[in-house]
Amino acid sequence: MNRHSPRLTFGVLAVGAGVYALLQSLITPALPIVQEEMHTTQSTVTWVMTAYLLSASVFTPILGRVGDLVGKKRTLVAALVALLVGCLVAALAPNIAVLILARVIQGIAGALFPLSFGIIRDEFPPGRVSGGISNMSAVIAVGSGLGMVLAGPIVGALDYRWLFWLPVIVVAGTVLLAHRYVPESPSRSEGSVDWLSSVLLSGWLVALLLPVSQASQWGWASTKVLGLLAVAVVLFAAWAFNESRSRNPLIDLRVMRLPAVWTTNTAALLFGAGMYAMWAFLPGFVQMPTSAGYGFGSSVTGAGLLMLPMVAAMFVAGVVGGRLAGRFPAKAQLATGALFGSAACALLAARHGSPADVAVAAGVFGLGIGLAFASMSNLIVHAVPAAQTGAATGMNANIRTIGGSMGAALMTGLVTGHLQPGGRPAESGYTDGFALLAAFCLAAALAALLVPTRRPTAPAPVEAPAEARRGTPAEREVVGG
Repeated sequence: MNRHSPRLTFGVLAVGAGVYALLQSLITPALPIVQEEMHTTQSTVTWVMTAYLLSASVFTPILGRVGDLVGKKRTLVAALVALLVGCLVAALAPNIAVLILARVIQGIAGALFPLSFGIIRDEFPPGRVSGGISNMSAVIAVGSGLGMVLAGPIVGALDYRWLFWLPVIVVAGTVLLAHRYVPESPSRSEGSVDWLSSVLLSGWLVALLLPVSQASQWGWASTKVLGLLAVAVVLFAAWAFNESRSRNPLIDLRVMRLPAVWTTNTAALLFGAGMYAMWAFLPGFVQMPTSAGYGFGSSVTGAGLLMLPMVAAMFVAGVVGGRLAGRFPAKAQLATGALFGSAACALLAARHGSPADVAVAAGVFGLGIGLAFASMSNLIVHAVPAAQTGAATGMNANIRTIGGSMGAALMTGLVTGHLQPGGRPAESGYTDGFALLAAFCLAAALAALLVPTRRPTAPAPVEAPAEARRGTPAEREVVGG
């Protein structure tokens, strides 16, 4: 077999990115078990997710840029090694502090997403790039949802530590395969990493995501939340100023201002708010005991099974969307996917009295995720110069995560804001929350309609000239059309 065949390259990339995506949601259903076995509090155990989120938000765009500079394969292998180390430390963690540290290390591998997209763009024949990106997006989407399905059976048959031991085995093999079979990309950006920009970017992302993710516990009007949000604004302004003057910007703001990029990122922010909140709260809704007047009293495994229609629909929509790219362009797929998401959330708000209602809505939402994930990645990859692929797709993933944090925080406020006498959330909190998520997804569909239609152009050369990387009028004409 050809060591550098696109099919083999895709297989290796898909396993690495898929395992990372799986780890996003795999531990979530097991958090109550982790809390009990490690003798910690609920507020502390939530840092198992928060630390992962913050780490990924910092390292994804930075390592995406490093990959553009020093080589995507080299950076990909380093990210896989970080994921391997993080899973190993988590599996052996003697206490909650070490487990949280392990999740920080795992978050470094968030760069696998932009690096994989960049390698596909560099290595695949032009006619197979869109399909490859769509298929990779489908794998990532399915991995993110599959964690909710697999967590229950794994914990029930083995132990929560096997949620990390199993990835250790898979990632160890993936590191070796990536080193041997993934080719080093010929497309490189010139310059070096602007470390001041990296620090400022990390600062404003943490200062923004931390209060948003913890607002339900700290209170939106608390000094912590308001103070950190103010710090985020100041650091963002400093980062943008430094980027605009830097000879080696971490993320070229000219590229981020391209019409196809900012409109896609806006849709990503809004759709991410609906998607992540749905993943976070739908399993909890179906696990609510029937004595609450709603919910089905499902176990962790039962809740995961109700997510199966969503996971299956994600995969089908992602794969089919890539194959229909010529007749069903990415812009239309993004708008349609967001509309599916809005319809699913509206269905849940209006009707959620039986498992069948939830399964149907989950399946519809899965179709939306599959189409939206693939189309967002394709729109960004085709809109930016090759040398900016890693940083641009990394920021798109980050913006989606930021939206998800905001959506989850708002949903938390609605669900916990109205409690029954026994302390359980009232049904109206979920109903209002699902209606809010429907509005977010509808707004994402409207944003998708603003994405410029891309005109067919001749394939760009492998080595993008410096002028292209700086966003000349000619480049803007090509990518923003």
